Amino acid sequence: MFEISKQFRFESAHTLRRDADDETSDEAKLKASRRIHGHSYRAEVVVRGEADPNTGMVVDFGVLERAVEAARLGLDHHFLDDVPDLGPATMENLCIWIWRKVSSCAGLVRVSVYRDSTGETCSYFGRDRN
Repeated sequence: MFEISKQFRFESAHTLRRDADDETSDEAKLKASRRIHGHSYRAEVVVRGEADPNTGMVVDFGVLERAVEAARLGLDHHFLDDVPDLGPATMENLCIWIWRKVSSCAGLVRVSVYRDSTGETCSYFGRDRN
């Protein structure tokens, strides 16, 4: 069993509404998250499977790269609030949105989104199709 991955980076802006009764948020954080603000993101798409005996590959990196590039272009330098089918611009929704964009890749098992500047990560695990 092999696992291969492809990473990409994107810069995006968004707003985020938080509930006022959230115990972890003070008033300043609530106001700041409602303003337009941006982040530098890194995403990783992971595929797992056996290498094809004819090609020696789990998946052709060219195929994976094209799927990943389509996802990157849909997010990079976009206002995430306006991205179709994303919903609120949470890291969870980013993971699922990217998953849907690259789901044509056989063996897809995980999509992770990172905000390296804050040390935050979210991963979405799908079912192994192998």
